[in-house]
Amino acid sequence: MNWLNDNVNLLALIGAAAIIIISVFVIGKYLRQMQNDKSGGELAKDNWDGIGEYKNPLPIGWALSFIGTIVWGLWYFLAGYPLSAYSQIGEYNEEVKSYNTKFESKFSNPDQATLMGMGEGVFLVQCAPCHGVTGDGMNGKAANLAKWGNEEAVISAILNGVKGSDYPLGEMPAGLLDKESATAVAAFMMQEVSSAKKTKNSALVETGRALWATCSACHGEDGKGMDGQSANISHYGDAQFVVNVLGMGKKGAIGNMPKFNDGRLTNVQKLAVGTYVHSLAK
Repeated sequence: MNWLNDNVNLLALIGAAAIIIISVFVIGKYLRQMQNDKSGGELAKDNWDGIGEYKNPLPIGWALSFIGTIVWGLWYFLAGYPLSAYSQIGEYNEEVKSYNTKFESKFSNPDQATLMGMGEGVFLVQCAPCHGVTGDGMNGKAANLAKWGNEEAVISAILNGVKGSDYPLGEMPAGLLDKESATAVAAFMMQEVSSAKKTKNSALVETGRALWATCSACHGEDGKGMDGQSANISHYGDAQFVVNVLGMGKKGAIGNMPKFNDGRLTNVQKLAVGTYVHSLAK
């Protein structure tokens, strides 16, 4: 790239040249005055320790320079450097957007093996620092993904609550049901509401159905979270549930998991991470 074609560089050169020319002229003028001129004029009535101050008018050169700087600054910000001008950040963003478009096109219909491989790679970079390489949560420092996404995890969530999620209806409190009732509700949810469509306690499904109102108050009868007011648990048991968590972020014991909807992962990468994480659940 020819750096003279960059508006920012060109403006900087013009400004630097103008400052040098004006500075040489002003400095030369005042040096001559210091050598030849003698002070004179009317003194102000106030003085400090016998030192008075002349009522001299504002120097024309200084006044013009001051006003000119203000005018130039306004022109520079409003017209001289338009938002569409070249910048390295803008060029980088355009390149990232272009590569992301190519990436999405190349992996628009990935198979399971591709999703698993991609998901593992992203997981090791983005998730493993907190959850551990094997997803075990590193002794409770973060969620143990090997025990997450199954029926036992649902029971644990009902008994212990769910903290750190930024949903409009707030965090899920602990102690909503006793263990027996929580087990029944988990059986109903896993078989009738979640994408898993199976439970280890099929005999408790109808009991759980009768108790489902405790959960539907926030998650809705269909478990879809009432338009984002709470978690959509109808996806529980598949990769999409993980994608939803990635989008919401989470406040954890060792820090905040960011919202990955900020562009750091493409849609395909989030689906791949969801696929991989889902495979860790035991």
